Amino acid sequence: MRRQTATCGANPAGSSRSLRLDPLSLPVRFDAHDPRADGHVRQIELHRERVVLRRAVRGMQMAINVRVADFTGVALRGNDEAQTLVLVHRDPSLSIPLLVGADADEIAQAWATWSELFALPQLDEGARKPAPRRRRANAIRARRPKFLMRRRAGMARELPVHQGEREIIARN
Repeated sequence: MRRQTATCGANPAGSSRSLRLDPLSLPVRFDAHDPRADGHVRQIELHRERVVLRRAVRGMQMAINVRVADFTGVALRGNDEAQTLVLVHRDPSLSIPLLVGADADEIAQAWATWSELFALPQLDEGARKPAPRRRRANAIRARRPKFLMRRRAGMARELPVHQGEREIIARN
């Protein structure tokens, strides 16, 4: 008798051929493709409030704990023959695939369910505009406080020096 593992038998959740996660059976743990990880695989634990990503990079094990509220939304990616439902993060390496399929009705229903479950908006990747550029740090601006930037800087002038005069100093 051979040893039974989580990956034997049918395709595991998260395999590249088919991915169908049930939003009503959370928490769930599955493997997903990660080009930067050792073995090109990362483990994902998906909970209602958080997501834990585990992977090894150059032999160093790491676990990244991300709140679901930190994700920007649930997006639909792909073309007509294969569409993917993805939990999108600002950092693309933290985005998580939720469903891969071709049935438009099933994907639309799952899209609404995942969006409602996580209380995140439904994003359309094709119509999404790029985020505005962030302002870069300005070295000159950091030298003075903001309210002083409106004021004119004082003029450097030479103070008068009185020489040869007697001074009267009043003491109590």
